[in-house]
Amino acid sequence: MPESTPYDEERATYPRAALARLVLSADAAEVTDAARALVGTRHDAYTGPGGRASEAGRVVDLAGRLLTSAVVYERERGAAWADIGGYLGLAAEEAERRYAPAVADWHAALAAGRRPELPQAAYDPVRTIARLDRWAYLQPGMNDRLAVSDGLHEYGDDLDDGAAGTDDGDV
Repeated sequence: MPESTPYDEERATYPRAALARLVLSADAAEVTDAARALVGTRHDAYTGPGGRASEAGRVVDLAGRLLTSAVVYERERGAAWADIGGYLGLAAEEAERRYAPAVADWHAALAAGRRPELPQAAYDPVRTIARLDRWAYLQPGMNDRLAVSDGLHEYGDDLDDGAAGTDDGDV
């Protein structure tokens, strides 16, 4: 049996859907920060040839990870592959083919409960919530000190019973 970590008890107080939502929130903040870095022009003279393309490529990579996190979250909250595929312009079978491995990896990471398999946001939810609440509060126009933490109360234990997403061939 693996040794416990200081985060195990805290993590156990959150349903899987809430943890998946935290990962989605953390990924969204990272994409936002990476994209924001490309807005300013002040330091362009110090950026080597191709440097801004490299930074934009990082945003695209992060956005792909964000999309995968969103799909995992949607599966955790019970969305069918047809629902997800419909929003992505994909057939249910194609959505499942593309994203079922990520859902399976997420479930395996949760079962292991350890880094590096489990994203930091799900591994240490208490610090992640505090960090994301601060991050959101500092964003222009948000002015919400509980933008992340306040919505997590909606995730009841009924979503954490392992039944979410079993409607159509869940992995």
